[in-house]
Amino acid sequence: MQPRNPASRTGRPRSAAADTAILAATRQALVDLGWSKLTLSDVAVRAGVAKTTLYRRWAGKNELVVDAVAELFDELTLPDRGSLAADIEGVVLRFAAILARPEARSGLMAVVAEATRDEALRERIRVSIVDRQKRLVIAGRTRAQERGELPPETDAERSARAVDLIFDMVAGSVVHRTLVSNQPADEEWVHGLTRVLLSGLAASAR
Repeated sequence: MQPRNPASRTGRPRSAAADTAILAATRQALVDLGWSKLTLSDVAVRAGVAKTTLYRRWAGKNELVVDAVAELFDELTLPDRGSLAADIEGVVLRFAAILARPEARSGLMAVVAEATRDEALRERIRVSIVDRQKRLVIAGRTRAQERGELPPETDAERSARAVDLIFDMVAGSVVHRTLVSNQPADEEWVHGLTRVLLSGLAASAR
């Protein structure tokens, strides 16, 4: 995985294997040490690379940790289960499964907490994680429109607002359920969330 905002560098070509090892080591360091004790030196040792290798790729800890967390959510895909409701339930269950992993919980909670004091970090989270995952909402709506489950959008601005709202409702609900309330996002809960979401979509389409 390539860092989201790589600095312009010259020299030897990047190593995808090194990037993968560094991001995995970062996530494990967050689980073991937490944000405050995590250092690039420790990550370099865990990844088996020189510290200078990290600095050639990331400007500092903030950028590195966000990219390590973003890589987890890049694993998300939208399943084709035959209907909009089933597709939503499928992707939400996958999202909840990722959040159940210790490295995802530790990483996401750490960057969100640190971002309350760092505007640049908030922006990086938005670009690298939030905006990237809105692709799932766009893909899901397009598929539902092709099936005739949702009407086509003719207003681009309204469509963009709807994508933002749907993403916020789904992601916010799952994160709150799993990381704040510490309750399982099981099939029954996901089914209820999907039912509420679809009711809202139907009302907004009228």
